[in-house]
Amino acid sequence: MKLRGFEKISSYENIDFTMPERKTKASAGYDICAPEEIILEPGAVKLVPTGVKAYMQQDEFLGVHIRSSMAVKKNLMLVNNVGIIDADYYNNADNEGHIMLALLNMSKNTVILQKNERIAQGIFYKYLTADNDAAVGKAVRSGGFGSTGQ
Repeated sequence: MKLRGFEKISSYENIDFTMPERKTKASAGYDICAPEEIILEPGAVKLVPTGVKAYMQQDEFLGVHIRSSMAVKKNLMLVNNVGIIDADYYNNADNEGHIMLALLNMSKNTVILQKNERIAQGIFYKYLTADNDAAVGKAVRSGGFGSTGQ
């Protein structure tokens, strides 16, 4: 039985790139790398592909955070500060679960991310729910990026 991890999405299946991994024994985050070269224009927001999806238990989520080196050295930030990937984002009916990063280039220069460059990190978290949460009807996810607010 699979508990949690990462897989390539089908359109990146035959592309060779570094899959998310922890670099040290005490690392909390799995480094997420660029699966291809990515160009970020100055002052622009771009939805950056990762080529991966994540699976986890129903009471978990994947928090996606910018690597500090991207923020400090390249002046990049995640527009939403932290991405929250829910368990039901994986292989939902209308979206395979491709994790995309909404990056803002805050510099005055074009930033080029090289293939396999570490750009973000994903941390698996457990979460709690409020009393009577199970009594409230829940929708079934369909769709991709930002789909739960539609």
